[in-house]
Amino acid sequence: MKNKKEIISYLFFGVLTTVISIASFQAFGFILGEKLYLLNNILSWIISVAFAFFTNKLWVFESKSFKFSVIKGEIIGFLSARIFSLVLEEAGLFFMIDLIKFSAFKTEILGFTITGELIAKLIMQIIVVIANYIFSKFIIFKRKKQNELD
Repeated sequence: MKNKKEIISYLFFGVLTTVISIASFQAFGFILGEKLYLLNNILSWIISVAFAFFTNKLWVFESKSFKFSVIKGEIIGFLSARIFSLVLEEAGLFFMIDLIKFSAFKTEILGFTITGELIAKLIMQIIVVIANYIFSKFIIFKRKKQNELD
């Protein structure tokens, strides 16, 4: 039952993190221009990673310890995994947008403009959410019970 709750809460906060990531990606695209999509993605990554760390720590994996040694290890592990997934996402965006020309796609659905950049971002978000769950579940917050007893 706890595993089911964990997966549901991870998906819930993962969706919120994805919404934050996509919304900030779109906002930075509007502010800085779509041609700077890799920079826009890095800026949106910073915002979404900060949100994801606290929600994953407190509500998904229930790591309640704020001892310096525990939180330091969690932050280092979390940032390391997220940097890996950022590189994965950046490479995927570059591949889809520049190499296979998703950037040529643009349409409107119900008044919303859907661009190739947005579609590429959505695809990469799915891949990143799965990779980040694996890192968080089996590496970063794995030792939480032992750490909380220390």
